[in-house]
Amino acid sequence: MTEPVLRIAVLGAESSGKSTLAEALAARYRTLWVPEYLREFVDTHARVPFESDQYPIACTQRAREDAAASRATRFLFCDTTPLMTALYSRQYWGRVDPQLARLDSRHDYAWTLVTAPDSPWEPDGLQRESEEVRQNVHRMLVQTLEARGIAYVLLEGGLERRLRQVEAVLEAGVQAGS
Repeated sequence: MTEPVLRIAVLGAESSGKSTLAEALAARYRTLWVPEYLREFVDTHARVPFESDQYPIACTQRAREDAAASRATRFLFCDTTPLMTALYSRQYWGRVDPQLARLDSRHDYAWTLVTAPDSPWEPDGLQRESEEVRQNVHRMLVQTLEARGIAYVLLEGGLERRLRQVEAVLEAGVQAGS
């Protein structure tokens, strides 16, 4: 019998290194990562999402995660989750669709990693707004995780430092039976 794949949420505000980290972790552990669907959505539609797009975006993200879980080995690194989609809904529309809120409440990850917004902010076409929004979303994320009692690891510094931080967390967690 094979061990179940442990899903790891990689969360953070825009331009905080989530995708780079998730891809590097997947390479290091010889497994899969699930890229952020929002990036594909923006590229495909040549626009940022409307409020009505948020729930379908989160559903697609989760469906891709579910599909990848059956092919991953040991870990599955998830570059964002419905929780981030819900936070951006709060940021831009001041509310979260009830369907999205239900999906967001299913935060069932073995570990939650949060990328600190400690690198220079870089614009990226339609998807990134400003350093101010990045810092606000980071605060909202940390407050939400703490309010829900979701344990998380804040990752700071460059990629190599973040990789070492994650390795330590995963090694300790696997040894403890997470």
